[in-house]
Amino acid sequence: MTFLKVDIARLWFAVFIIVVLARSVCASAAEQVLRVAVVANASSGELTFAGIPQVVARDELFREALAKHKYRIEWIPVSTAAVATLVNESFASGKIDFAFYGDLPSLILNASGISTRLIVPGSVGNNTYLVVPQNSIAKTIRDLKGKRIALHRGRPWEATFAKLVAAEGLTLRDFRIMNLNPQAGAAAVSAGNVDGFFTLSDAHALTEKGVGKIIWSTKVAPVSWRMRAELWGSKSFVDTYPEITQLLATATVRAVHWVSQPENQDAYIREQARMGLPESLIRLDILDDNISWKNYWSPLVGPDLLEHYRDLNAYARSARLIRKPVAAEELIEAGFVSVAIQALGLEHYWPVPVEANE
Repeated sequence: MTFLKVDIARLWFAVFIIVVLARSVCASAAEQVLRVAVVANASSGELTFAGIPQVVARDELFREALAKHKYRIEWIPVSTAAVATLVNESFASGKIDFAFYGDLPSLILNASGISTRLIVPGSVGNNTYLVVPQNSIAKTIRDLKGKRIALHRGRPWEATFAKLVAAEGLTLRDFRIMNLNPQAGAAAVSAGNVDGFFTLSDAHALTEKGVGKIIWSTKVAPVSWRMRAELWGSKSFVDTYPEITQLLATATVRAVHWVSQPENQDAYIREQARMGLPESLIRLDILDDNISWKNYWSPLVGPDLLEHYRDLNAYARSARLIRKPVAAEELIEAGFVSVAIQALGLEHYWPVPVEANE
């Protein structure tokens, strides 16, 4: 009986080892996860992503291509209140592989020693606005000298605000900057607790509610002043898994192409309205008589993009947000867009600028 008990024990141990090994084999053959951070909002129990990621998320061709490589995508939602901090921390801790987010936080992250790469440029840039309380007599930024201005420091639109200020011969020190996120800034200007508020498209909501008025926007400034949001990827992931990176880049360019077609404009805006801003206000923000809908969404890497990041470097250093500059040429991986453009047959839709080939 003793020998029988020993044999049974050995048998169970052998079975246990086989099960463990089988699970290990299955785990190695299981799908890997591509983790992508996106700005998101919950509406009716469903997440809506800001911008192009919403289109990428429903791309069946992309999901099928990932599956062939034994990958699946996991969207990591982040709130608009703390996008820069959350995404940079996630990149630093290795919790995400890619993110759709802003230019200045990306530059700050790279300057800190955490390497990411710009894989697909965003649109020509997002508009920003200077809002004052409804009863304010201020008409220009100069009228706010010495006053309280709500500005979320370290966010992409800070550099735009600095350009506006510099254009008038002023500096940030000429104002009492209140470091408030967009939600807190909106509440502050609505209550009259600040004299100005520099923000994004939510400026139109404040004017519609009658609690604020726009006295300046990037629509009257050079396009290069606009803040940018791009697809950024961890350098280690991009270098190690270029094929997976290309799949995401191609899906992003395919999504941008779909959105850029005039017949899809209404559908895109309607879907983005689920983020909280009414369609009518989205149109006020995004439509521009000076830029065609197609060109607004161009993902091409050109001289303007490089110049934008050079300017951003200069501002970040002057504002002491970074200690040393990051070469713009090193930040941008232009090859992924080029391959996507060719694969999708879009060479004539978005011709590469002559300057970009020189």
